[in-house]
Amino acid sequence: MSKNEISSRSKILELEKKLLGSAHKEGVVSNNGEIVRSEKFPLKHSFADGVYVRQMGMKKDSVVVGAIHNHLHVWFLLTGHITVATENSTEDYIAPCYVVSTPGVKRVIYANEESIFVNIHKNPTNTQDLDELEAEIVSKNYEEYEKYINKNK
Repeated sequence: MSKNEISSRSKILELEKKLLGSAHKEGVVSNNGEIVRSEKFPLKHSFADGVYVRQMGMKKDSVVVGAIHNHLHVWFLLTGHITVATENSTEDYIAPCYVVSTPGVKRVIYANEESIFVNIHKNPTNTQDLDELEAEIVSKNYEEYEKYINKNK
């Protein structure tokens, strides 16, 4: 990892810390850095053979700091306009579009307008247990991600 990437990663983590520190304010949802399911960001879960589909709605001007995805996956922006910041870049996406998303990256997502996007994840055991799925598809921090990838080499 380059010096620039470390600097950018620390900026993403600093932003996450500031947002989580504002959890008492309207529109900020936190559970001490844990994954949060909230009616402020409505989720719809669908399942197909070997596939988990997770749809999330975002209101205009809302922000989500995502967990770190453990696997290569695809996401679709169905409606709206979002800006996604990572340690490597900041990109605008206008629906409809899709992105192949690399593992090991924390994303900060800002909704420029009301938006709906969908993540498509593998689900080889066909479980519908959300806690079990999240334990497999995401890590809460970079230390957990490093342990995950080292365990699965």
